[in-house]
Amino acid sequence: MAASATLAASPAADPPLDRRRMVAFLCMVFGMFMAILDIQIVSASLNEIQAGLSASGDEIPWVQTSYLIAEVISIPLSGTLSRVLSTRWMFSISAAGFTLMSLMCATSSSIGEMIVWRALQGFIGGGMIPTVFAAAFTIFPPSKRSIVSPMIGLVATLAPTIGPTIGGYLTDLFSWHWLFLINIVPGIFVTISTFLLIDFDRPNFDLLKSFDWAGLAFMAGFLGCLEYVLEEGPNHDWLQDEAVFVCALVCVVSGLAFFARVFTARQPIVDLRAFSDRNFAAGCVFSFVMGIGLYGLTYLYPVYLARVRGYSALQIGETMFVSGLCMFATAPIAGKLSAKLDPRVMMAMGFSGFAVGTWIVTGLTKDWDFWELLWPQVLRGCSLMLCMIPINNIALGTLPPERMKNASGLFNLTRNLGGAVGLALINTVLNARWDLHLARLHERFTWANSAALERLDAMRRQFEVFGGDANGMALKALNNTVRIQGLVMSFEDVFLVLTVLFLAMACGTPLIRRPRAAAPAGAGH
Repeated sequence: MAASATLAASPAADPPLDRRRMVAFLCMVFGMFMAILDIQIVSASLNEIQAGLSASGDEIPWVQTSYLIAEVISIPLSGTLSRVLSTRWMFSISAAGFTLMSLMCATSSSIGEMIVWRALQGFIGGGMIPTVFAAAFTIFPPSKRSIVSPMIGLVATLAPTIGPTIGGYLTDLFSWHWLFLINIVPGIFVTISTFLLIDFDRPNFDLLKSFDWAGLAFMAGFLGCLEYVLEEGPNHDWLQDEAVFVCALVCVVSGLAFFARVFTARQPIVDLRAFSDRNFAAGCVFSFVMGIGLYGLTYLYPVYLARVRGYSALQIGETMFVSGLCMFATAPIAGKLSAKLDPRVMMAMGFSGFAVGTWIVTGLTKDWDFWELLWPQVLRGCSLMLCMIPINNIALGTLPPERMKNASGLFNLTRNLGGAVGLALINTVLNARWDLHLARLHERFTWANSAALERLDAMRRQFEVFGGDANGMALKALNNTVRIQGLVMSFEDVFLVLTVLFLAMACGTPLIRRPRAAAPAGAGH
């Protein structure tokens, strides 16, 4: 009797996958892929966009910066909006707006128009990202997370990794306009399919009556200015630049007002109570550091290949594609391991893999190319998947469904902020160590250094064949060699710092509490 009762209860506790919901979720995942891909897809083609729009060198970085600032504001706001509008309307509006703004970006005739459309594209499309994470942990039973988590983990890590590769190919084969036109047909498909298929929850327009507009303004000032300071600070000597200083001031004031508002408003724009859950807080910390590994290394390798090796955007994309292939190969393996291994063990393996990969690159020279960077990229691609899936499960897998939408926005925000902070620190360390190494190298390359004089004389004889000022050309070539060597040494220092950081995170995984049983799926309907 007891056995039959147990069997009867089993299907209710673990219902089979609903085919309609699975198709709807896959469409949502594809929409999230487009939104994350567009963070990096323009990075390899900024020169072509600059030429096409007759933009200045100071204006063109805003094509990417405006998107990032708008998206970082949109992500935490999405939790409140999805509760007000429902998942169906929230996601459909985000997908439709993202598609329309992609079309407007492609038809831009000036850099001003492009910046406006890119900001709107990031703000409207950014809501798709946390909505997918929230749906994954509320509509599927816990036993299916070994299938669903690798899906969203692969998309969240693969999209920014292959963004420069896809961007380089599209620009090389067609034109920069196709960086945005490629979104149109898939965007229309995602909009229509999600509107017709999503039925996860219902709107709650009563929440609009207590919507915290002041909190929204403070959050926008805080996160938007923070993103700007982190993006532009390393290139403009931080607070020595007037614009960076003003934004830093606005960031501090808005941040204080925002946190005061969060803890006093009747219906705060973002509910920070999710951080009272130890697993969620720990997951956000590890997600922050993983953002450094995801976005920081996606930035570092192309900078080395472009500035030291002289690679084109297409060559950089082809070299970086290894990480993407490794993510594809590791995703199903990581999914199966997540059902059998303690997530803390998987995270330790993943961050250790990161550390080994960056440690290998501390031996970098100016001659490294695809084959020398192969294993570091293999380790990075595999480690991303080994980290992403357990971090998602630890942070979101044990929260009650009513907190999921808000918590998903906060969780995704930490990864993006980790990337922004990581890039700022990487650029700061890179520039500071380059200056230090150049100063030390210049002390050694003096007229009293016989080895330097022999090298200079050999260069001079080589340039005499071409005629002209052989001495001047030799001095210029030697100075360029010294600068390249100093840059390579600074790259080594950055990779050493990242190695220590990732190793520390691997050692810190035992401090996380072993996750309890997950909340039942569908409880938030």
